[in-house]
Amino acid sequence: MRVLVTGASGFVGGRLVPALTEAGHEVRALTRCPETYDPPPGVDVVKGDLLDPPTLEGDFEGVDAAYYLVHSMGSGDDFEERDRRAAQNFAAAASEAGVERVVYLGGLGEDGDDLSPHLRSRREVEQILAGGDYDLTTLRAAVIVGDGSASFRMVQQLVKRLSVMVTPKWVSNECQPVAIDDVVAYLVGVLDAPATAGETYGIGGPDVLTYREMMLRTARAMGRRQPRIVSVPVLTPELSSLWVGLVTDVSTAVARPLILGLKNPVVVTDDSIRDHVDVDLTPFDEAVRRALPDASGGSAPAGSGDRRRGTPDDPAGGEVEG
Repeated sequence: MRVLVTGASGFVGGRLVPALTEAGHEVRALTRCPETYDPPPGVDVVKGDLLDPPTLEGDFEGVDAAYYLVHSMGSGDDFEERDRRAAQNFAAAASEAGVERVVYLGGLGEDGDDLSPHLRSRREVEQILAGGDYDLTTLRAAVIVGDGSASFRMVQQLVKRLSVMVTPKWVSNECQPVAIDDVVAYLVGVLDAPATAGETYGIGGPDVLTYREMMLRTARAMGRRQPRIVSVPVLTPELSSLWVGLVTDVSTAVARPLILGLKNPVVVTDDSIRDHVDVDLTPFDEAVRRALPDASGGSAPAGSGDRRRGTPDDPAGGEVEG
């Protein structure tokens, strides 16, 4: 199958591209800066910016399926508008070119919830993509655990640098983190599962944990003393994002939408994806071990360069987090 990957230089896309080639697909990678992208052998690289429709001319031609893995989190307060325009331009280009399948990686969160701006934008993008003239498969994930994930890097640095944390009450909310290897396996697997066309699925790992448990178990995997975590009702997510921006190298612009998203419990309520795609799910502790910088046998693809750390404000190399 001839497949186009937008977000090819990002955290997820950087792993998906080589996995697709290994599965026998012909891959075309869309990026704004092809001169800085080091593709796996045999990958066709095209230049294009989803925020600039004329640059997409010809990029979707001859493509059977396309992946949408981009977002503008970190670009400032207008990230929802940028996400909206990028999705509209993608849907128009894919429809005009006759693309048959589109696969979108969005964020978990019940539709009836008071969604954070980040998750609300993910859902709006999903709705825009669903209006295209193709079959859309949507996979919704929560925290993706892997080297290069902004949310996991935030957790890792907090437990490394702080022995005591004062957090909002969301620290007791439940989350279903998923290893990056498992996300990629699902993304590749749905192409060979025709029944998934036009459907929406939640994907998650085998462990449902509170954010407190995630931090404590990450500390243990890192061989560090578990931090003391004190939750208080008066510390807002907005203040927490400023604090995270000071303590970690995750910018406040990225930390704020991520932390605001933590107010929503993000757990898979329907695992019917497993009826169509067989993935041997990675336990959280093992996923953390693989994600640590000194881990051997991690999931970064050979020859991936620095694609694992795709910047979330690059509409051709973003990272999806729930």
